Amino acid sequence: MKRLLLAVGMIAVVSSGCSMFKSTTVTREVAVTARPAPPQLVDANGAPIEKVPFVSGISSATVEIMAKAQACRGGEGAALVTPAGPVEVYRMRCDDGKVFMARCEMRQCKELPRAGGVRLPREGGGL
Repeated sequence: MKRLLLAVGMIAVVSSGCSMFKSTTVTREVAVTARPAPPQLVDANGAPIEKVPFVSGISSATVEIMAKAQACRGGEGAALVTPAGPVEVYRMRCDDGKVFMARCEMRQCKELPRAGGVRLPREGGGL
């Protein structure tokens, strides 16, 4: 009986002690400042221009050789513009600002006609 009384007493002490050590959570409000959106590229008519990430394709090396034959040398090389598949379109920005484009069907590539000698602005903003 003494052991039972002792056990009940110990349980009561331990359980009352647990409530004494409860922690309280303090929430703080932090002010967040909004960053301005990066400037969006627009064409001459004000329509937004989407910047396409560089993606290499199966015929990138072939298109780069074709561009080099047309006196077009570029930094990154020929990038895939369309989804990979049997017909692909590649684009390469030349050092002089012109764009070389080619269409490859089953790895047979042909240069696409230029649309009035298109020149793209350089990364720094000037032509």
